[in-house]
Amino acid sequence: MKPFWLSAFLDFAPEDFDRGVAHWESVTGYTRSAPRGDTHEFATLVPSIGDDFLRVQRLEAGPSRVHLDVHVTDARAAAEDATRLGATVLATHETYAVLSSPGGLTFCLVPHFASLRPIAASWPGGFTSLIDQVCIDIPAPVYASETAFWQAVTGWELRHSAVRPEFSNLLRPTAIPLRLLLQRLDESDGPVSAHLDLSASDRAREIDRHLALGAVLIESFEHWTVLRDPVGATYCITGRSPETGLLP
Repeated sequence: MKPFWLSAFLDFAPEDFDRGVAHWESVTGYTRSAPRGDTHEFATLVPSIGDDFLRVQRLEAGPSRVHLDVHVTDARAAAEDATRLGATVLATHETYAVLSSPGGLTFCLVPHFASLRPIAASWPGGFTSLIDQVCIDIPAPVYASETAFWQAVTGWELRHSAVRPEFSNLLRPTAIPLRLLLQRLDESDGPVSAHLDLSASDRAREIDRHLALGAVLIESFEHWTVLRDPVGATYCITGRSPETGLLP
């Protein structure tokens, strides 16, 4: 079960959907697709160049969250592999499956084809930014098992961060749009969750741009800044290169 693509789904509580999607349209510069689904609950944020990797969903009930779509050639076979690795199947459909990781993070196995990674968006002033990472936030007691699960699911090499001991990352193939960062939290319990990270060629100006769009500054660190979007979801802007995904 080696994925050929990863997508991130922004799942919004019903009352947050319109404001939440509008913020991420502005953040990315992407265009919202026509709605789809039985109740028009799904849409895609479509980049101008490259295949899509960001999607949005209006939940029947909150709270808002982020989940992953793991793109594979055979979702049913991949679901069987994932259960052997410790996942739980939550629902199956004709072409895709909804699962929960051992630590409780929802993800889907889907066959939708994509292959061309989008480029970073350029902004007035000459800087660029790109959503290029999903950070999986893992309570300390299950960090080792959850990290092993995602390493097995992706087949990607695990590398421990030289910046902070609580971080590890899985080295994605260059064509895949999203990196996976694994963060060990101080919390002793609770489910595994996820948030989005952006890379920016000029972090200070990118932060100012987000604040002007309605985000709230939470905390700043040496290499990243934590923000909250207008509907309360946290995300980070990092100083990583939008081209390489690495710190300068």
